[in-house]
Amino acid sequence: MSDGSAVPGEDGVLRCPWALSTPDYVAYHDEEWGRPVHGDEALFERLSLEAFQSGLSWITILRRRPGFRTAFAGFRIAEVAAFTEADRERLLADPGIIRNRAKVDATMANARVLADWAPGDLDALIWSHAPDPATRPAPTTLGDVPAVTPESTALSKELKRKGLRFVGPTTAYALMQACGLVDDHLADCAARGGS
Repeated sequence: MSDGSAVPGEDGVLRCPWALSTPDYVAYHDEEWGRPVHGDEALFERLSLEAFQSGLSWITILRRRPGFRTAFAGFRIAEVAAFTEADRERLLADPGIIRNRAKVDATMANARVLADWAPGDLDALIWSHAPDPATRPAPTTLGDVPAVTPESTALSKELKRKGLRFVGPTTAYALMQACGLVDDHLADCAARGGS
């Protein structure tokens, strides 16, 4: 049982304790989480998946990510923005994704908003909220990792102001963690500072 600090996996490598429950989590933790993500469509995908995760376990989303990518045209913004009512009904009947009407509607609406932005605008907006790493000490235990920060609150407000939905401060912070705006790997975690 962990006290919330880094724990050795089966391979002896120290990792954040949340990452050790399944092989899917180990791979996600080691190869993706906390690594910098750039590009409007890559960030649209992450933002959409974080919204779908709201109220659910991340492993549920992670295991359905291939289904989400297929259902949402690879999260290509222009294609999702062109989805019709028939596409909406298709999504709501798709067992490969989370069939939550509000989240499906938000993803389609967000794509319509983002389709009017200039290329690079989403990337620039999100990354403009990355805190200075020098001001953030490495968390020692999971208890040191916040769920919301002033930066995530500001990012949430700006995304909402620009018309995006399902982007509350907690979702915004999860996005910041997942996309490398912050490094919340624990101090003793082998993945800390990875690239």
